[in-house]
Amino acid sequence: MKFKRILLKLSGEALMGKKKYGIDPQRLEQYAQEIRKVKDIGLEIAIVIGGGNIFRGESAEAIGIDRVQGDYMGMLATVINGMALQSALEKAGMFTRLMSGIKVEQVCEQFIRRRAVRHLEKGRIVIFGAGIGNPYFTTDTTASLRAIEIEAEVVLKGTRVDGLYTADPEKHPDAKRFTQISFQEVFKNGYEVMDMTAFTLCQENNLPIIIFDMNKPGNLMKIVQGDEVGTLVH
Repeated sequence: MKFKRILLKLSGEALMGKKKYGIDPQRLEQYAQEIRKVKDIGLEIAIVIGGGNIFRGESAEAIGIDRVQGDYMGMLATVINGMALQSALEKAGMFTRLMSGIKVEQVCEQFIRRRAVRHLEKGRIVIFGAGIGNPYFTTDTTASLRAIEIEAEVVLKGTRVDGLYTADPEKHPDAKRFTQISFQEVFKNGYEVMDMTAFTLCQENNLPIIIFDMNKPGNLMKIVQGDEVGTLVH
């Protein structure tokens, strides 16, 4: 096993599956089974999930909602997704804790770093919801910051593409995929891995990022066993 403790970043849009909005139960079950397999080999797993399948904070202003208010709405969307993922993981036989960056006491614990680490040590999967609890920060930044705080060895960014390309592979079929790339090269060429705050946090703390296709069965297991899957940014 290549890693002992990972942080898995999932996008909210990924939960839509083939739907146009909300949560696809089949996709949720698929993710739970993939996570179960790596949990069974003794991995410590933390998860950050986005909220774009329900509401995106940055699109709030376009419909006349104040940006700060919109960001808090987005945070609540990530709590909803976290609750759905928690339910799917527990149905698959895992122990979990949902921790929030804002107080939502009836449904989840407030994030406390030491408590999160203890949950991981006890074999529980920890899901971080509500971002870092402040507006203007994305769930990518949450993933980077929480990974550093809990001393995860890597951020695994699960997407619908199989790595980082020179251009959008859906629009440019001749785009080249990287197997690995340095932080400096990503920055110099302006490739989109994460938003700049999240990316800089990883760079400054020597925290590698692996971008991979989470929708392909077995990919998560291959990564934690040390296979070359997706793109390693280091």
